Amino acid sequence: MFARLFAPTIEVSAHCDLPCGVYDPAQARIEAESVKAVIAKALDSDDPDFRTRAVIIKEQRSNLVKEHLWVLWTDYFKPPHFEAYPQLHTLVNEATKLAGASGTKGTLDIEVADKLLAKIDEIAEIFWATKKA
Repeated sequence: MFARLFAPTIEVSAHCDLPCGVYDPAQARIEAESVKAVIAKALDSDDPDFRTRAVIIKEQRSNLVKEHLWVLWTDYFKPPHFEAYPQLHTLVNEATKLAGASGTKGTLDIEVADKLLAKIDEIAEIFWATKKA
C-alpha cells in the first residue's frame, strides 16, 4: 500500500540535472589561467614562504580545473555528444591529467599550463558546438 502511495505518477526525463545554462567550460579555463599566473609569480619570486603559498594555491586551483571538467564530462555531455565527438573522452582524460599530479598540480612548468589551456579550449569548442545543435 505504501509503495503505491509513494510511486511516481508521471515519468520525466531531461538532458541534464539542472538547466543547461549552468554548465560552461569557462569555469575550468578561469581556474587554469589562475594556475598559469600563480606559476609565473612563483617562478619570479625568491621568497620561499611566498613560493610555498603559491604552490598550495596552484594545487588547489588545479583541483578546481579537474572538478569543472568532470562536471562537464559527467553531467553535461551525454552519449550523443560522445558519438558525435569520439575524441571527447580522450580530451577530458588528457585535460584532467594535465591538471593533476603529473601536470600543473605537480609542476611549476608554464608549458604544462599552456597545454592544459589548449585542451580546455578544445573541449570548449566541442561544448559550444553541442549547444548550437
